[in-house]
Amino acid sequence: MGRVVLITGVARQLGGRLVRRIQREPDVDRVIAVDALAPAHHLGGAQFVRADIRQPAIGKLLAEHAVDTVVHMDVNGTPLTPRSGRASVKETNVIGTMQLLGACQKAPSVRRLVVKSSTNVYGSAPRDPAVFVESTAPKALPSGGFAKDTVEVEGYVRGFARRRPDVAVTVLRFANILGPCADSSFAEYFRLPVLPTVFGYDPRLQFVHEDDAIDVLSLAAGEPRRGSLNAGTFNIAGDGVLLLSQCARRLGRPTLPLLLPAISWARTALRAVGVTDFSPEQIRLLTHGRVVLTTQMREALGFEPRHTTADTFADFARTHGPGLLPPETLAHAVDRIQEAVRNG
Repeated sequence: MGRVVLITGVARQLGGRLVRRIQREPDVDRVIAVDALAPAHHLGGAQFVRADIRQPAIGKLLAEHAVDTVVHMDVNGTPLTPRSGRASVKETNVIGTMQLLGACQKAPSVRRLVVKSSTNVYGSAPRDPAVFVESTAPKALPSGGFAKDTVEVEGYVRGFARRRPDVAVTVLRFANILGPCADSSFAEYFRLPVLPTVFGYDPRLQFVHEDDAIDVLSLAAGEPRRGSLNAGTFNIAGDGVLLLSQCARRLGRPTLPLLLPAISWARTALRAVGVTDFSPEQIRLLTHGRVVLTTQMREALGFEPRHTTADTFADFARTHGPGLLPPETLAHAVDRIQEAVRNG
């Protein structure tokens, strides 16, 4: 008998792709795909079970199918449908994770747990280190939004790992996931016709391609390769960084620099057009940026992304650009303004 893998959050594109990918693994016998909503995309030969992970019924699924590997994908910053709000997302992230981990704790068949987390756990502050490593503690814990959700989720995961030391637990802290089908909060932000920015700041950003996200999730859910570990916490990001101004230029999107007091107005306006996680933590990220070190990803996990941060953004831009202005024209105009400022 091969492995039995349960994957949550399969109604989203990333979760659906992972289901189809895991099914191709030769040592996998069955894939149980779980979500509260039926997916619009196909799941191959996986068995779809419509279930809300916030409800105790998830425990029955683990026992009924003798699941040995759980991949928790249902930790997200954006709602799945326009009708869902921030409260629903938070409940799924936090309460859903609590219920799932409680069910895993009681299921003796579970031997591996993979959790999709985020580099949001580090927060963004003016005195942050230039580069975060997995052991870096945030200067200030996130106060709200998806960032706070990830902190709470990881706290529950650490508690589970202490109670079930026999389970190999892997937490993947993804930088901002982008790609043609990405539904992250940053994808929402970059699809705006004009990008609001914080006046006087040009943050450094990192991205991970959705294809690389699928690859590393599949790797973490499988048996360890020789010389690698499939347990622990790992930063996942493409090589290199981009400044927010570079992102805007490559998209052909004009920016709207705002003073910090005006950001509260921008938050209200953006929520009105569907950007759901423009929280204070997102504003801090657009102010101070965030860069993580990925040495552990390569040396311990044994994963090498196929796309750099710049490659990832270029693929996103090809799908969601050009914006209001041709990127070449915008870049030339910005260069002329910068030259004029330097020459006084």
